[in-house]
Amino acid sequence: MVTAWFFPKNPLTAPSLDQSTLSKQVRWGFRIFTNTPGEAPQFAPSKMSCNNCHLNGGQRERSLPLVGVAGMFPEYNRRSGRLYSLGDRIVDCFRRSENATGANVNEPPATTSKEVLALEAYITWLASGFEVGRNPAWRGQNTIDAAHLIPVAKLDTGKGEALFQEHCTNCHGEDGQGVAIGDKKAGPLWGPDSWNDGAGAARVYTLAGIIRYSMPYLAPARLTDEEAQEVAAFIDSKPRPSYPFKDQDYRTEKLPVDSVYYTPLH
Repeated sequence: MVTAWFFPKNPLTAPSLDQSTLSKQVRWGFRIFTNTPGEAPQFAPSKMSCNNCHLNGGQRERSLPLVGVAGMFPEYNRRSGRLYSLGDRIVDCFRRSENATGANVNEPPATTSKEVLALEAYITWLASGFEVGRNPAWRGQNTIDAAHLIPVAKLDTGKGEALFQEHCTNCHGEDGQGVAIGDKKAGPLWGPDSWNDGAGAARVYTLAGIIRYSMPYLAPARLTDEEAQEVAAFIDSKPRPSYPFKDQDYRTEKLPVDSVYYTPLH
């Protein structure tokens, strides 16, 4: 496992970057990625950073890595039922994982927002040298095998809470709001400062895959498939901000069975 907080490619120290406008965009994109509430507070009322889910600057294997993914866009987005550019995907993360649709957001992020363009620059920089259109082998690895998925209705949130208290509180605290460790703090897992109920992590199986392979941070893959799903069910049983446009999701695709915050259309 890589050292905690280590960034294999760090644009703040990379000798290949100069003082050009593009290089400055890459560096700012990295700073936004690793400290979203500090660098883009108007788009991050949730107090979550991109780095809270895409660990080590989006460069840690089986922690939703983004290395090499820029060349895969545009691609089809099932939730929205249309083709997405990389900018669209970043905007979606702001609107959902960062809750940039809350009442205190005056102007929602757009693909032309300077913060979105800076993140695009950073993520594209991470794809330097990778083949356009070829999916990196490490993409999509935060997934529990379908044969091991437990029906959501059969998951025990009580067991999930006990597992959370045993394995997760050192970083996330008993209240799930994150514990300061030096100058770092884990993102809040529920409540008004967490991701909203339209985010990817608001899906039980999606969150379980993240937990299974990237948590606990210093000892990933400690939990079994079943345990990860129990913890995810517990976390996603908690209140969080409401995404106001959930009725526009899954209009052309079937609602996933683990979308516990959604009301089935049929």
